Amino acid sequence: MARHSDYPIDDLFLNRWSPRAFSEKKVPTEIVYSILEAARFAPSASNFQPWRFVIAQTDEELATFAEFILPGNRLWTDHKVPVLILLLSDKYRPNGEPNPYHAFDAGAAWQNLALQAHKLGLATHAMGGFDKAKARELLQIPEQFEVLTLIALGYQGDKSDLPEQLQEREMPNDRRPLSESIVSFK
Repeated sequence: MARHSDYPIDDLFLNRWSPRAFSEKKVPTEIVYSILEAARFAPSASNFQPWRFVIAQTDEELATFAEFILPGNRLWTDHKVPVLILLLSDKYRPNGEPNPYHAFDAGAAWQNLALQAHKLGLATHAMGGFDKAKARELLQIPEQFEVLTLIALGYQGDKSDLPEQLQEREMPNDRRPLSESIVSFK
């Protein structure tokens, strides 16, 4: 399925999507860090840069992460996805006051990460289907950090390697028209 925009935009935005089929091919740490470097340059309120990343690349780290991934996502992440990244966000400003923009800013970092990965020929898939409390416990994440999302990172694989029920969903999805996103409340 080819995506189409209502107005001209760069192909980078049209062609990036979130597959579930990943190749087992390892991603060199240097490339992972290049992708995280792009995330580091995301904009943030008062330049607090509240995002933090917990990375799983080794078999032991991936096994630990698998313990908090819900069964529906384990169908496609187990033994396939070579890198998992848990995105956290510091809920507080350096002076200890709450930072109301922490999650918004971490979302900008996620977008930079996803686009840089795409530019480098890799795929990403952010997921909410994991047990945040269990992730916090297993990884000993302090309470000052909100556990936001889990990101699969790797080279796109063949959809025929997915369970049958996921194969039919393995394509870029479309977006609602821009006119439905622009609203007025007067």
